[in-house]
Amino acid sequence: MTAVRLYTFGMLRKFWLFFAQACTLCLAALFVVATLRPDLLARVNGRVGSVIVTQETATPVAGSRVASYADAAKKAMPAVVNIYTSKDVRSRNPLADDPLFRRYFPELERGLAQRQTSLGSGVIVAAEGYVLTSHHVIQGADDIQLVLADGRRLAAHVRGIDPESDLAVLKADGEGLPAMTFANTENLQVGDVVLAIGNPFGLGNTVTLGIVSALGRNYLGVNRFEDFIQTDAAINPGNSGGALIDTAGNLVGINSTIFSQSGGSLGIGFSIPVSLARNVFEQIIRDGEVTRGWLGIEPTAVTAEVAKALALARPEGVVIRGIQRGGPAERAGMQVLDVVLEIGGKSTRNVPQLLARIAELPPGSNAKVRIVRSGQDVEVDVMVGKRPKPELQ
Repeated sequence: MTAVRLYTFGMLRKFWLFFAQACTLCLAALFVVATLRPDLLARVNGRVGSVIVTQETATPVAGSRVASYADAAKKAMPAVVNIYTSKDVRSRNPLADDPLFRRYFPELERGLAQRQTSLGSGVIVAAEGYVLTSHHVIQGADDIQLVLADGRRLAAHVRGIDPESDLAVLKADGEGLPAMTFANTENLQVGDVVLAIGNPFGLGNTVTLGIVSALGRNYLGVNRFEDFIQTDAAINPGNSGGALIDTAGNLVGINSTIFSQSGGSLGIGFSIPVSLARNVFEQIIRDGEVTRGWLGIEPTAVTAEVAKALALARPEGVVIRGIQRGGPAERAGMQVLDVVLEIGGKSTRNVPQLLARIAELPPGSNAKVRIVRSGQDVEVDVMVGKRPKPELQ
């Protein structure tokens, strides 16, 4: 009996030693695997690394919509047209310098006619077929064709031009056309999202995205009257005259020019604000021309040096460096070196602002001009004249 007990105890002891050794080996193996190949353990648990893969459910989860400007583009694009112009350009024949050839071939004096084509964009702003575009797009053209977003091609003629703002109004041979709505640019702010729509490089209607980079840009030397919206929305050759719209699809500007050293977009484009464009459009439709006020003065900026020379408290306003003889300013008693601070109660901080203030005055009206003369504030009443038409080159 004692022998049996001793045998049983020995067997249990061996079994326990075997079990303990097996557990030790398993734990050691698990430790090695967890240290060297943890991905093997993750696969066992249905995971890949530390990323848990989730299967999409049949019922979509409601959430915020991805930002898109498709609705604005769809609303505005039908009103943007591609403009194709052409004109005859005569090149002088070098044989025309020879008197003998001119005697027997007088047609050499007239030169050789060549057909020159160009492209641009425009915006339909009235269902009757009125189109706003840039003046330089249609300048000198004797044939103007419009291609609408739906593929229709319409002939158009010039209804009126305003070279000083680089705007023109065309009348298309069609009615019931899709027209764009005007935005209120008083609410436009730097940082607002805008879209540029036009015909870059003749590719057809193209939409680019950007923001309003700056407002009231001037001193660019492009137009006489400058109050540009600056944007980084891509504007390329062929976009001139096209639309700059807000995210609601309303017109905020007419794309005019770009700053570029290569001819392509560098993210600095300029558009004429719709407030100016609308004023020009309404005057052309109503009167056939654009009428602006005129004082007959030649202004220049008040720099720190000029302010010191004129003993001004600070460099503000615009100094008059020339007065046209017999003009409204001379008749009112204004003088050279007068510093203009206000016109009609509106400040004139720089030359472009002064020109804009004068231009908006109705010819024949009376305007109060506040100036500084010899250190004294003086108020002068000026009878506003009509600005002479610029000479077309």
